[in-house]
Amino acid sequence: MALLDLLGRRWALRVLWELHEGALTFRGLRERCDDVSPSVLNTRLAELREAGIVARTEAGYSLTKDGSKLLRSLGPLKKWAEDWAHR
Repeated sequence: MALLDLLGRRWALRVLWELHEGALTFRGLRERCDDVSPSVLNTRLAELREAGIVARTEAGYSLTKDGSKLLRSLGPLKKWAEDWAHR
């Protein structure tokens, strides 16, 4: 699966965003994601782990170096979207 295809899947970007402050358990991540269904969250986490963007650690799920770098690179897109929304 191409990275942009993965990021376009429902909940993928939200999962990345919720991990930006640090590791979360599955339950914590689910709560932060407005109670996304466990099966969808599990699938999305598996895909993000396979892509090397998220890792599972003793503390829960966290961004890898590549995941953190990806999230930082989306900053300009976020700024553009905010400007666009306020035009």
